[in-house]
Amino acid sequence: MQSASSGASDDTEEGSSTAPLSRYESQKRRDWTTFLQYLKNHKPPLSLIRCSGANVIEFMKYLDQFGKTRVHVSSCPYFGCLSRPATCSCPLKQAWGSLDALVGRLRAAYDEDGGRPDLNPFGSKAVRTYLKEVRDGQAKARGMPCGKKRKRSTGKAAATVVADSSAEVQGGSGGSSGDPSTGSA
Repeated sequence: MQSASSGASDDTEEGSSTAPLSRYESQKRRDWTTFLQYLKNHKPPLSLIRCSGANVIEFMKYLDQFGKTRVHVSSCPYFGCLSRPATCSCPLKQAWGSLDALVGRLRAAYDEDGGRPDLNPFGSKAVRTYLKEVRDGQAKARGMPCGKKRKRSTGKAAATVVADSSAEVQGGSGGSSGDPSTGSA
């Protein structure tokens, strides 16, 4: 009986000394395990030391088969359209944002695993270039610009809305509508 109770207290002491992993840490660990398994199953098997940016890109392409984002090919009638098509046979791929986050987690896991930062394959120029190509390609396929989003200050936006609504109340629909085609600003 005492061995069972002492075992339970050991588990409790271990559990209380380490906090449960955050969602990010759990995902990072899961991604790292998946990548190491991918290297192990690679033909021929690869060690982490011999892994390069090309292997990371190959891993990301492998993950495309599990993707949920439809990326239209240039011959598709919906290529560049913002609206969601009813039916389309274009391939499903990993979204750029998912790949970007994955690479960030794997880069951190590599560093935490004792890898040298200057040899980190997840930070290689080839991986950064590939991610940029994926981002640009997905943006073009959806007809969306891929420039960085600028933050709008909420105070300024609210003031503009208030100013616009008060102008409508005072001046009606005539006068300065802010439409560049009317010539007024």
